[in-house]
Amino acid sequence: MFNIGMPELLVILVIVLLIFGAARLPEIARSFGKAISEFKKAMKEDDSKDSKKE
Repeated sequence: MFNIGMPELLVILVIVLLIFGAARLPEIARSFGKAISEFKKAMKEDDSKDSKKE
């Protein structure tokens, strides 16, 4: 699907650093991690509801 290699990831990281600054980067990463975990949790709950319906 997406062919993102190491050079592309480094370019994205540099752009994010320039936009948000180094001080806010940990806060953004923490928020992104929480969002991913909440999404996984919601998907798991949705799967369990689907299996109960069947």
